[in-house]
Amino acid sequence: MYTAVALDGPAGAGKSSIAKRAAKELDFIYVDTGALYRTVGYAATLEGIEPVDSPEVDSLLTRIAVDLTFNDRGEQIVLLNGEDVSSFIRTPEASMTASKISAIPKVRAFLLDLQRNMAKTHNVIMDGRDIGTVVLPDAQVKIFLTASPEARAGRRYKELIEKGMNVNYKDILKDVIARDYNDSHRETAPLKPAEGCVTVDTTELDFEQSVAKIISVIKEKL
Repeated sequence: MYTAVALDGPAGAGKSSIAKRAAKELDFIYVDTGALYRTVGYAATLEGIEPVDSPEVDSLLTRIAVDLTFNDRGEQIVLLNGEDVSSFIRTPEASMTASKISAIPKVRAFLLDLQRNMAKTHNVIMDGRDIGTVVLPDAQVKIFLTASPEARAGRRYKELIEKGMNVNYKDILKDVIARDYNDSHRETAPLKPAEGCVTVDTTELDFEQSVAKIISVIKEKL
């Protein structure tokens, strides 16, 4: 019997970095489901397809293969038709495209089995928008990780600046607020706390404190 931790929350809450560290300390596999949607969005962008519910997107899904693998350090690698696209899907543009394409029911169905199969074969911390509500509703631990839009935009701004990208804080804050609205108002699997989840607000917490809090919640539940 494998253990599943469902970690949901809005964009920029630190889910990926916090979950990755917590998984390493607990010897779990970390699964970043947002990367899967970013990859489908990236595939659409490569073909000039708008990220909306359309026959073009339906056709795209029949022609692409999205998969997850892990390197020898346990780090997730996302593959699009066998090619590592991990470094191409982390831009603000990819984030907004992912938000739009993830609202399409057929896209969510396309990725659902891949996500569930990971939890059947590993102890996982899986993060996303609908893990506790849709993907893994029977997860032993459900956490809703959040922070204020300003705090999340500030963290994303710092992260992108450190990568040498030319970005503007106000633009990032605007994107965060827009993505919150898109994610929470979509018809299919909207972002919301799962029933029975523990809400963790990291607005006033630094990274190490956030990791410690998540690990303590997981250990208490298990």
